[in-house]
Amino acid sequence: MVLNLQTSDTSRATQPFIELLNVSKGFEDSSKQNGRQVLDRVSFQVARGETVVVLGRSGVGKSVMLKHIMGFLEPDAGRVFVDGQEITGRSEEEMLPIRRKVTMVFQSGALFDSLTVGENIAFPLREKRTFGEEEIEERVSTLLEQVNLSDIAGRMPSDLSTGMKRAVAIARALAAEPEAILYDEPTTMVDPLMARTIGDLILKLKQQTHLTAIVVTHDMKLARKLADRVVFLVEGKVAYFGPMEGLNNLDHELIREFILLDEVSLLESRRRPGR
Repeated sequence: MVLNLQTSDTSRATQPFIELLNVSKGFEDSSKQNGRQVLDRVSFQVARGETVVVLGRSGVGKSVMLKHIMGFLEPDAGRVFVDGQEITGRSEEEMLPIRRKVTMVFQSGALFDSLTVGENIAFPLREKRTFGEEEIEERVSTLLEQVNLSDIAGRMPSDLSTGMKRAVAIARALAAEPEAILYDEPTTMVDPLMARTIGDLILKLKQQTHLTAIVVTHDMKLARKLADRVVFLVEGKVAYFGPMEGLNNLDHELIREFILLDEVSLLESRRRPGR
């Protein structure tokens, strides 16, 4: 069922931009007779202009949750809302207006290998067919400057590091002029220096654009840098949803261990020679 909510500008501004309501999702698992429950009655809201960070160990359903918001997956139960509209059960064609409002930056970057950096960023602009070539080139140059990668428009994705590919993917996402952006593990599989650079970039964009954002990560340093509120998933369930400072006083063994291991890792990095 698709519920299209007609709202006034005032109520639209105050309602959540993204909402998951008791969303559950399981997948068939050949090694287990009953399959595997990935999301279990997940509920939380993201206000317009807010950045929510989703934390948790690998395999707890963080990326699966993002795919539900994009409509790439359908929940087994529960409802998903974007900008006041229920998207549960929508066809691919019906999802097109939603995907113009919400874009996703994948772990891989998902750049087109046969296109240059500039052509990758220009792709969503050309799809709109409302910009001339001179305007597109100017916009691409501005976006590359915004993500601190000026003068690489002519390079191919194969020439870029993992971190640079992610920065280009962010620029391409911004080219679509979305209202919300979803980041899937933006600092995974990069070195600590690049992880800090990407985190600083996302923070700068948050402050400049005020877009609604969800950042999926297991990186506590990134979470502390970006989060207005935090969702912590444990075994597919929401174990905590609230401000970052609330995590520190939470009486939950796994979450406390997660925070402690991050603190130990940070302490060890500061003790390394040359720092």
